[in-house]
Amino acid sequence: MEHLKEFMEFLSIPSIGTMPEHREDTQRAAEWVKARMEKAGIQDVVIAPTKGNPSVLGKIDSKRADAPTVLIYGHYDVQPPDPLEQWLTPPFEPTVRDGKIFARGATDDKGGVYGAIIGVEECQRQGGLPVNLRFLFEGEEESGSPNLPTLLADYREFLLCDLGLSVDGINVTPEVPGLITALKGACGIEVELSGPAVDQHSGLLGGVIQNPLNAMAHLIAGMKNSQGRITVAGFYDDVLPLTEEERAELAKNPFGTDEYYKELAGVSHLFGEEGYTALENNAARPTLDVNGLWGGFQGQGTKTVIPAKAHCKITCRLVPNQTPEKIVALLTEHVMSHVPVGVRAKVTPLGISAVPYHIPLTHPAVQAVAKVLKALYKTDPVEVRLGGSVPAASALRSVLGADLVTMYTGSPDANVHSPNEFFRLEELEKLRLGIPMLLNELAKVL
Repeated sequence: MEHLKEFMEFLSIPSIGTMPEHREDTQRAAEWVKARMEKAGIQDVVIAPTKGNPSVLGKIDSKRADAPTVLIYGHYDVQPPDPLEQWLTPPFEPTVRDGKIFARGATDDKGGVYGAIIGVEECQRQGGLPVNLRFLFEGEEESGSPNLPTLLADYREFLLCDLGLSVDGINVTPEVPGLITALKGACGIEVELSGPAVDQHSGLLGGVIQNPLNAMAHLIAGMKNSQGRITVAGFYDDVLPLTEEERAELAKNPFGTDEYYKELAGVSHLFGEEGYTALENNAARPTLDVNGLWGGFQGQGTKTVIPAKAHCKITCRLVPNQTPEKIVALLTEHVMSHVPVGVRAKVTPLGISAVPYHIPLTHPAVQAVAKVLKALYKTDPVEVRLGGSVPAASALRSVLGADLVTMYTGSPDANVHSPNEFFRLEELEKLRLGIPMLLNELAKVL
């Protein structure tokens, strides 16, 4: 494959945006993206600093008069690769097996960033751009894009556009494309429970003092009942109930079955809010999940201690009418009013703040994406309300006044955020060829 060596070079950079110790690697990835954009003929490429990781911006104008402007969005930062022992090959040593390239960030979202760049190259090779292009490849999406609204405001004149195009998304299956019309919002907190001043001998003080890890388990367990309903007071106050029409529309998705989700997750049983289908829970109901829980001794063997501290990270996916600020406040209030006896609590917002997003299926740009996806996959795309979040969607709308559509070729079985993440090489080729097709279609409808 013509672009494989270059793609592997990009994937080998450990741009783990959520970890401060990888700040230099993240900067190096931004510089790699900048150089590759310039090689593709993109102009005025800058690495725009933020309080966190930088974004890479660029522009290139069409030679056509009165051409509309499309902003291509993606992110070059990646998730931590842990647990390392579950990777078959090292996460930052890209390896090709069975037509797939395995590496952290391969699908989420370096495949999108690189695919967009070579797609723009292909479009110019075919005769020139039908639209003006702006580029925004950020380095903090996996941290919830905390500095993106400020960056958009600072570079507003540079990035003004008629439409945003995200190359960060997911399909329904490797064979069936997804037409994303909704994204959940997101927010989160970290909780610290403190007990004794230092770790204590569990025989000397066992049964006498509170164990922060036991207390944390009790606190977390109280946030959701056995029917899957979140018990944080006020959590559902702003949630709009699903209408019968919305439920009927969701039910048309042929891949929203229990069997689909069981196979995708590799589980024998599903769990979700009672009274809703698996698809409804994933697409249209808010969630609360513990993403990490730690404290005490975690090495091999046994160390019989009562730990001094326990920690957990909790994130929520939000649905229309919910706001990240209110949910963080409700979570904080819940923790502080349910602190078990014998420990002290501290709550810190995680900085993730994404507002739920929706764009009508009838939007002309959405229909343009649908046309191109059908041409690439030889089958009609399925409308998807994505259970995940892309903070840029609401940020582009609020700061630039631009809607965001998504065209991506990654698949849901690609182990995104998990060990052995991969991207099919044929999916990269689809993106390279699909970007020119979509830009031509968007030029007709914008």
